Amino acid sequence: MIHSFVFLSKPVISSFPHRPNFNHTQPLLRPINIIKPISSKTSLEFPCNFLTRKTLFVSCPCFTDADTAKLTSDEEVLVGEDSAAFELGKQKISSWIYFTIVLGVVLFLLDFAWIDNSTGFGKPFVDAVSSLSASHEVVMLMLILIFATIHSGLASLRDIGEKLIGERAYRVIFAGLSLPLAVTTVVYFINHRYDGLQLWQLQTAPGLHEVVWISNFISFFFLYPSTFNLLEVAAVDKPKMHIWESGIMRITRHPQMVGQVLWCLAHTIWIGNSVAVAASLGLIGHHLFGVWNGDRRLAMRYGDTFEVVKKRTSIIPFVAILDGRQKLPKDYYKEFYRLPYFSITVLTLGAYFAHPLMQAASFRLHW
Repeated sequence: MIHSFVFLSKPVISSFPHRPNFNHTQPLLRPINIIKPISSKTSLEFPCNFLTRKTLFVSCPCFTDADTAKLTSDEEVLVGEDSAAFELGKQKISSWIYFTIVLGVVLFLLDFAWIDNSTGFGKPFVDAVSSLSASHEVVMLMLILIFATIHSGLASLRDIGEKLIGERAYRVIFAGLSLPLAVTTVVYFINHRYDGLQLWQLQTAPGLHEVVWISNFISFFFLYPSTFNLLEVAAVDKPKMHIWESGIMRITRHPQMVGQVLWCLAHTIWIGNSVAVAASLGLIGHHLFGVWNGDRRLAMRYGDTFEVVKKRTSIIPFVAILDGRQKLPKDYYKEFYRLPYFSITVLTLGAYFAHPLMQAASFRLHW
């Protein structure tokens, strides 16, 4: 991807106001991320020189409303980041070697300190929560509530925590507390998914398996783009709070919530009992809170820049596209022709065929 940096009549400043109504009698200053490279054949001829940079700042007193409209219609203008972008040529082998080492250490510690019943705290934790109620539905909800409180609580304290101990150290604490609780919740659901009261039985309905399978498959394509940044997730690269705007974000501003709803609905319809309903209610509730909390945190971090993204995206899928606030590029499909999405396809198919292995491994834990 090529970005350009433009100097016109006014100097560049570090912050900018969002101006919904441009007045051609006043100088225009706005940052523009341009997806396709600017060449000498660009439809708008700017009286300036082009240099390779990350952001394009335009400041020109002669820029009219018609020029602005033409630029907006001819070029894909982003104030956020291009999501799921992955350039193989820019990857450092040393970083991925370090990532592999970190992943191995994390998995070893997770197994030793939490999963292994002879050395870890996972089983005592599950037993302690289970002692509070004989209902699997209640225990399921409590496990989700504990995970949600720690996960969302630490996310809310991220700005303060990173200032105190740094981005990498805070990511280690965040992952170190969230990951064991997530594993526990998943294992408990697998082991008790057929417990509780059977509410309906539709597994023999014609075509239902195919509908459930497709829904689950699609749900994984709604992963939040930040999860693709594996080097940041593992704190190999310095973790950042991103504001994404392309790819899946054009469909919905909160794709992880949408994906979780799809996954929950598919599994609840297929299993059809009270434990599945309890798990779905807990997970969907957690992600709906994440919608509010995520927007709040981005607004605090990015201010007017996030308001621009918020106005032209929607929480409910496709709404911003249908009402005209989101303009899809002609080659929109290319924003999904990227390695992260191909990897998701392979991993999703692999997870489907690995279901018997996951179920056997969970059962052996007796959680």
